[in-house]
Amino acid sequence: MSETGGPLAHQFADLAQQREASTLGMWTFLVTEVMFFGGLFAGYAVYRHAFPAEFMAGSRTLDVLLGSVNTVVLICSSLTVVLAVHCAQLGQRRAVNAWIVATMLLGAAFLAIKLVEYGHKWHEHLVPGPGFLFEGANETPVRLFFGFYFVMTGMHAVHMAVGIGLWAWVLARSMRGLVTPEHHSHVEVVGLYWHFVDIVWIFLFPLLYLLGAHG
Repeated sequence: MSETGGPLAHQFADLAQQREASTLGMWTFLVTEVMFFGGLFAGYAVYRHAFPAEFMAGSRTLDVLLGSVNTVVLICSSLTVVLAVHCAQLGQRRAVNAWIVATMLLGAAFLAIKLVEYGHKWHEHLVPGPGFLFEGANETPVRLFFGFYFVMTGMHAVHMAVGIGLWAWVLARSMRGLVTPEHHSHVEVVGLYWHFVDIVWIFLFPLLYLLGAHG
């Protein structure tokens, strides 16, 4: 924003340049996120290949129903994001606000379901640490599976929480009248971030939840 409170920041010549810069910045950031999650996926693939039976045994303890519900929730949230961007392009501020709120609620629902899952694993003593307990397979590789599970889904949940915070910021700007057909790049770039987080889950779900069912 400029010093006068307008949509154009002082370092840009016009809104088009500002939009291009913000979009490029988000794509650059997402490249670093791809490398981060790519490292986690690569580590998972190596140990999954080394301990296939133990990883399948760990996967069978996950709640496929809750994972499936969360998948549907995120797909619906991607739809609400697309609708928010579309309404922003048309200058329909009330609709933009409504779709952003819907996206935030869906994100909060996802996190709530994930916390329920974490609670189940805690009570089942399947959280890696001194109290970890698993019967029926080599415990150490199964513990490794749950290490990947909590790190990968935990980092994904952190990204979801950040995304909800970003939508709250966009919503505040929209309510101040700073979303117009000429200036809605902040809606688009946060939408890119949200779609990326959704795509990460699309990979996590089959790798973690459906592995045991497939085995």
